[in-house]
Amino acid sequence: MSLDGGVVSRCRRRVHLEHDPTVADAPKAPPDPGVEQRIADAAEHRRYVADRLGRLFGSAWTEVPRNASRSVRERATLAAMRAEAPYISGAQLPTDAAGGRHGGIDLLVRSGAGYVPVLVVRHKVSDPGRGARTSPLTDLSPESARADPLRKVRGQSRDQLRLAHCARMLRAGGWNAPGRLWGGAIGADADVVVWHDLQAPNWHAGRSVLEEYDKRFADRLAVAEAASSGAEPLARPSRVVECKTCPWWTLCGEQLRASRDVSLVVRGEDAVLLRNAGISTVDELAALDPDATDATDAPPLSSAKTADAVVLAKAWKRDLPVVRRVRRLAVPRADVEVDVDMESYADSGAYMWGCWLTGAGVDEDEGYRAFVTWEPLPSDDEARSFAEFWSWFTAVRHRAAERGLSFRAYCYNELAENRWMIASAERFAGKPGIPPVEEVREFIGSAEWVDVFATVSEQFLSPRGKGLKVIAPNAGFAWRDAEAGGENSMRWYRDAVGMDGAAPDEAQRRRLLEYNEDDVRATLAIRRWMSTTAEHEIPYAGDL
Repeated sequence: MSLDGGVVSRCRRRVHLEHDPTVADAPKAPPDPGVEQRIADAAEHRRYVADRLGRLFGSAWTEVPRNASRSVRERATLAAMRAEAPYISGAQLPTDAAGGRHGGIDLLVRSGAGYVPVLVVRHKVSDPGRGARTSPLTDLSPESARADPLRKVRGQSRDQLRLAHCARMLRAGGWNAPGRLWGGAIGADADVVVWHDLQAPNWHAGRSVLEEYDKRFADRLAVAEAASSGAEPLARPSRVVECKTCPWWTLCGEQLRASRDVSLVVRGEDAVLLRNAGISTVDELAALDPDATDATDAPPLSSAKTADAVVLAKAWKRDLPVVRRVRRLAVPRADVEVDVDMESYADSGAYMWGCWLTGAGVDEDEGYRAFVTWEPLPSDDEARSFAEFWSWFTAVRHRAAERGLSFRAYCYNELAENRWMIASAERFAGKPGIPPVEEVREFIGSAEWVDVFATVSEQFLSPRGKGLKVIAPNAGFAWRDAEAGGENSMRWYRDAVGMDGAAPDEAQRRRLLEYNEDDVRATLAIRRWMSTTAEHEIPYAGDL
């Protein structure tokens, strides 16, 4: 048996199911369209980078046929390594039968008497800062790497674990570069290689990436071997974030609901801690006394977490979508209010800023307006649309202040909006209408910028989550498009801008505008609901 490097970042139960012959024919959820699109985009990006580097390095560049069988690709890679090819693109490493590993890597770079692995990924691998070790794409070797005064490493643990897998395979075959084990990553910007020292003690608890990988891989290999042999399973079902897009959720979800598993209301490590303490079902959690002080009865989680978990369990048993954590709800309001929602396409940029204005006295009509670019991202036209948004938004703020009116702006989970406001100000600095970064940061840090998700999280508990699509229906809001959602919007965007070579689709542009308008209207609906009827409609946790 051999496993690829992806298993170390995968749910343990999924690894079991992938190797359990008794469930090979079990029905699975259809592929998630959003995941499939990201996979296709990543493949396109790898192809773009390979073609670019192939032109740069000419005869030193060796391509392994990507559509051939694994065995054919292994033989081609092995032949290229024996010939000491400087660069091997699309490599399929020789299977490490003794270690139970197989896998490929986007690029092998000759270094000294061996090779180092390099990933090509369609996400950012660095952030503004300093200290990352980088080398230019014109010289891909780690020997040319220097401390970068403009970049710091972005924490992409999955990338580093994949590099560790390849480093282990290279070492097993005697193909690794001598000395310390390095791995590189070329990100979405495709401007440098960011190098990771896989043996540096910079992982959790002072471990190295390699040590973390070794621990995880040994565990996943044991899980897979137990599953394939019919031995006692080493991994049981448990709801985690990955379940949302996992093809096995149909099977796991049915089993978890049948057993009323505690992970249905408490996920991740908290569910593990509860099970280890003998609390494995929602019913047992609901019966727990969160105020127990005796050492033998005290719950395994913190008192605050336990109290929330018990309420969630009680709500789940009664099929309550939302309960109040507080007796009195409060949401900041103002004379002039703007609900904001941004639409982005992966890491390529933010193409739309939608706003809903409520309130008079600022010489603007109430209602929706969008600031958008339909040029495929990345594009400098993104600077224009952001500048128009910021100019309008700032003018409303200033007029409200001049006329003695209070002002607040709202979003639902500020992480995305904050990220792209700051990134846009940084990337397009100096272009017409682009604000200084400090001006953006000043606004983000002010009381005029309200994260409605944070407000909801402070005052409500929900066994179904607190996302916008979960909470807004409780406020009586419904999206006009039955398929409205972030993942689907990615596909609509590709059609809207003609990204796949077709003519731009005007109907998909209208669909995206409507989707964005509904998102800002949903945030407004939640705020109004919290200010009026929610206190009377939603049960209070203390009364359950």
